[in-house]
Amino acid sequence: MTWLMYMVLGAFAGTLAGLFGVGGGLIIVPVLIFSFNLQGIGGDLVAHMAVGTSLATIMFTSLSAIHTHHGRRAIDWPLAAMLSAGIVIGAWLGGYTADKMSGLALQRVIGLFAWLMAAQMLFNLMPKGSGRLPGKPVQAAIGGVIGWASGIFGIGGGSLTVPFLSWCSVPMQRAVAVSSACGFPIALVGALSYVVHGLDQNMPDEAWGYVYLPALIGISVASMPFARVGAILAHKLPAAVLKRAFAVFLLLVGAKFLFFPA
Repeated sequence: MTWLMYMVLGAFAGTLAGLFGVGGGLIIVPVLIFSFNLQGIGGDLVAHMAVGTSLATIMFTSLSAIHTHHGRRAIDWPLAAMLSAGIVIGAWLGGYTADKMSGLALQRVIGLFAWLMAAQMLFNLMPKGSGRLPGKPVQAAIGGVIGWASGIFGIGGGSLTVPFLSWCSVPMQRAVAVSSACGFPIALVGALSYVVHGLDQNMPDEAWGYVYLPALIGISVASMPFARVGAILAHKLPAAVLKRAFAVFLLLVGAKFLFFPA
């Protein structure tokens, strides 16, 4: 029943991710916190498990996006590599930072981030292309910040990478493709960080550190095909309504974590 539950949750998360055109982390983390509480596992570390498991699932979903963008020759690999040089350090430090936070603090930080993303979607707060790409050392440093934040929030980094590249006057298609390429190192190193930093915690038998294996496998198996279902539905429904609906969802998630944490 546990495996079936997580496959259902994966189908739900994948459909919403495809429907709203966002990375699964913004959906998977709150869904996992809810499901872990239902199971009575995790205690004060339920948020850590949710973030670590979310990053682990993104490892698999990001590969599909990379394959698609690479097939269209849309990925600027030198730029992606330079950002990733900092991302791998930042993502590891993100897991370390989260490990030092209480579960209550981590949930509230995630809630605040959900509100910021909701505001970005409601008011279309995308920076205009008023700059240009900085030098390679600065690119790596910014990649480190993106990796660090993504490691704390359990996301693939697209909501941070794309606005930065857009501000640097990188065309949107190229920015999205580079962001997808950066999602895999964020997820891989971030998940490994959560595994290592969670090894000395009293976690369930089915967990590797902060990564809960039944959730990882169930969500990964179901979310990938259902993301395609969500993408098909997105083309049949009004984009503006979808965007506002997801923003409301994020506002509710943020309110739950900020004012009524588990």
